[in-house]
Amino acid sequence: MPGWDLPSSEAALELAARHPGVIDAAVGIHPHDAAALDEPSFARLESLAAEPGVRAIGEIGLDFFRNLSPPDLQREVFQRQLALAAANGLPVLVHDRDAHHDITEILLAWAGRAGSRHPGVLHAFSGDARMAERLSDGGFLISFALPVAFRSATGPRDAAAALDAGRFLVETDSPYLGPDRDRRNEPSTALRVTAELARIREMQVSELVAPIRAAYDSVVAR
Repeated sequence: MPGWDLPSSEAALELAARHPGVIDAAVGIHPHDAAALDEPSFARLESLAAEPGVRAIGEIGLDFFRNLSPPDLQREVFQRQLALAAANGLPVLVHDRDAHHDITEILLAWAGRAGSRHPGVLHAFSGDARMAERLSDGGFLISFALPVAFRSATGPRDAAAALDAGRFLVETDSPYLGPDRDRRNEPSTALRVTAELARIREMQVSELVAPIRAAYDSVVAR
């Protein structure tokens, strides 16, 4: 369960503490909230990142679609949180919207410096197969949400067909990216995503489950 600001990061830790072995917590500042990250807030984020229940830094990244925070400030906050992840030996959960080039170059450069075998996850992936393959070669996992089931999502669908087994995850991104405006996005959405991935890859759903679980465990293990 990722945080997107300090209150949600604290809530993620509390929820993970109530459900050990079921929920893992991540803490971070979403690019929408980058402009609100002052020095006292970053100090608090540093203290949260050091909590033993934290398994990742996220949701962090870049969003050049809405630009709710200035792009240059988004990049600065993203880089600071990548450094925080490296300092704590944690993977990152990355948000990318209309920032494919910047995200790819920043992450590959950072992963090379951090030296982690499992540097993180591209959440709700919206790029293309080439981007997915480059990031996968850099050690990152690619996570697919429900849009991969839509014919219009040619980039993610091509990526889903191209990636090796064990190099991708499934997610709901609840409450966002649900089936439609009238239907609730809930954990069962992950079953639909998995079924679509199996169809794209021309295999049985049961064949996907073990590699997905192993990929997740390899990232969050401390």
